[in-house]
Amino acid sequence: MIPTDWLGPQEWQAVRLSLRVAAAATLASLPLAVAVAWLLARRRFPGHGLLSGVVHLPLILPPVVTGYLLLVTFGTQGPVGSLLKPLGIVFAFRWTGAALACGIMGFPLMVRAIRLGFEAVDPKLEQAAATLGAPRAWIFVTVTLPLILPAILAGATLGFAKAMGEFGATITFVSNIPGQTQTLPSAIYALLQVPSGEGAALRLVLVSVVIAMGAVLVSEWLAWRMAARIEARR
Repeated sequence: MIPTDWLGPQEWQAVRLSLRVAAAATLASLPLAVAVAWLLARRRFPGHGLLSGVVHLPLILPPVVTGYLLLVTFGTQGPVGSLLKPLGIVFAFRWTGAALACGIMGFPLMVRAIRLGFEAVDPKLEQAAATLGAPRAWIFVTVTLPLILPAILAGATLGFAKAMGEFGATITFVSNIPGQTQTLPSAIYALLQVPSGEGAALRLVLVSVVIAMGAVLVSEWLAWRMAARIEARR
């Protein structure tokens, strides 16, 4: 157990907000990542390469550029943000904006991992189920999805870890407001700007490492359990 007084109130606030942002970003983007991964792995269509390029664009662009594009698009004066504002949906300079930025930055990693899972599934297994008259949706749920669960967990872990460490896009889009948009990376950056902040920054770095390693270990354990169950059913 970590003593509650090991971190200050503002530092704990950054930890809780980072976990909230990373969880929201991962859960919100995971279904779309599965759909896009399936599309890229199983279908060939005009614009296939273009879609793949757009999906992976956040990995290539500087994070600050991605954050600026989000600000221009989803800001209160932007083409999308101005439409959402009357509905009470605001992303700029809110924690939800941080989740949006983190979700977009981690999306390519999730898609890539899940796509590899789809490509590793033997099509003959799905064809065998189809010959028995099973609908496509049922085949996906009962055959394909269980086989790619380890890949989905790997993608979710990568997305979560990326969200926990995202800095450039987040600070550009939602700034660094303590208690509202200040995540762990932003808090570490802010602490390093003051002469007496190195100790607190180091403690937050250690917390980041523990959370990231914990997420990876849990994901590996779950993937191992699921792979063992799949092997036992064969």
